[in-house]
Amino acid sequence: MAAYVAAGGEESVQRVITALYGVTKKLDQWYARQLADLDLTQGEWAVVAALALAGDACLTPSQLAEHTSVAPSSMTHRLDKMTERGLVQRHPDPDNRTRTLVSLTADGRELFTESIRESDVVESDVLRGLDVDERTELARLLEAVIARLDDGED
Repeated sequence: MAAYVAAGGEESVQRVITALYGVTKKLDQWYARQLADLDLTQGEWAVVAALALAGDACLTPSQLAEHTSVAPSSMTHRLDKMTERGLVQRHPDPDNRTRTLVSLTADGRELFTESIRESDVVESDVLRGLDVDERTELARLLEAVIARLDDGED
């Protein structure tokens, strides 16, 4: 910290940024291990999560590619592998026979549910030292920071 301050950084700012980076790094490491335990890549997890968040709606491969920031050809390959594993299913769009729709299978939904439950255990443990009011305040403050960052993207 002293090096940042000596270089002209404000100590309170540097402490916050360093802490955020540390939490993010540790959570990323845990999530990577969790995905490995579930035999999923980050890209496959992104597809499972996008479909789970879509609820009963199906998504097209192009929509999934856009949601997960990959090329449509990469999404096709990813969906092939996930279909073979029984996590997703493809079916023709009844309103447009040239389009394919993708949805989670029961196994895909169960995998999503299982991973969220496991994540919640670790995430709750991370925040265990904070009471409800402190967690609420931390969430509010971080959401304000994110909103300011989002405003800067315009």
